[in-house]
Amino acid sequence: MEFSVTNSNQSRFFSINCNGRLIDLSKPKLMGILNLTPDSFSDGGKFNNEKSALQHAEKLLKNGATIIDVGAQSTRPNAEFLNADEEIRRIGNVISLIKKEFPESLISLDTFYSDVVKFGYDEGIDIVNDISAGQFDSELLDTVAKTGLPYILMHINPTYGSMHDKIKFDDIIISINRFFSEKVNLLRQKGIKDIILDAGFGFGKTVEDQYQMINEFDYIGFGKLPILAGISKKSFIYKPLGKQPNEVEKETLDLHHKLLEKEANIIRLHNPESLIN
Repeated sequence: MEFSVTNSNQSRFFSINCNGRLIDLSKPKLMGILNLTPDSFSDGGKFNNEKSALQHAEKLLKNGATIIDVGAQSTRPNAEFLNADEEIRRIGNVISLIKKEFPESLISLDTFYSDVVKFGYDEGIDIVNDISAGQFDSELLDTVAKTGLPYILMHINPTYGSMHDKIKFDDIIISINRFFSEKVNLLRQKGIKDIILDAGFGFGKTVEDQYQMINEFDYIGFGKLPILAGISKKSFIYKPLGKQPNEVEKETLDLHHKLLEKEANIIRLHNPESLIN
């Protein structure tokens, strides 16, 4: 099943080069989440072996995902901190198995370690999804540049220890755009050509900040680069309602539709079928 949306606002042409495949992002794509972790806040431990991971990847693709985002480290507040070797151990053969079973799939690797990027590149990844903006590993950006892969640049605080600290922003949109302007210039200098922006929902922002980000999403990045939205099961949606992550499907769907109207190019989510049905 392929996800498609007809939206008159989606007028800008964006594409990324994934290992020689030109992917058109002017038509929004769904990125399905595959957590290879025992401690993720919503699905920890469900897919942390090869068989269940492969089955879930198949489900995500059948339900409309074009991209599978593979991550081995939870970045929720108070999560266990893993080194690169442990991430690699957890990933194991999952990436190569998915590529073998579903060769048309695109795989993004959710990591902030250069060594994990090198491993993932050898296994066949198509995109690097780095929450750290290259700030947690000084060699990561140079490594990404050498691979030639597209890079997802996320707005975040400067250190692992501070990534969830709430910062008082005069205006969250202005702050995000200033951050992106500086970081994109750095990425260009490094030789990274294909860049996707991620506003960093859930990382160091207040509830009010995050709803402003949704309402003014089309101002983030000034429309110069494709942009990803990742709000699936984030606490700013369910906590104010006194609910649990799996109890806000309707609220999340409404916000996803709003983000698509505001010209999101990629929606990162746990259940792509929610946008298909």
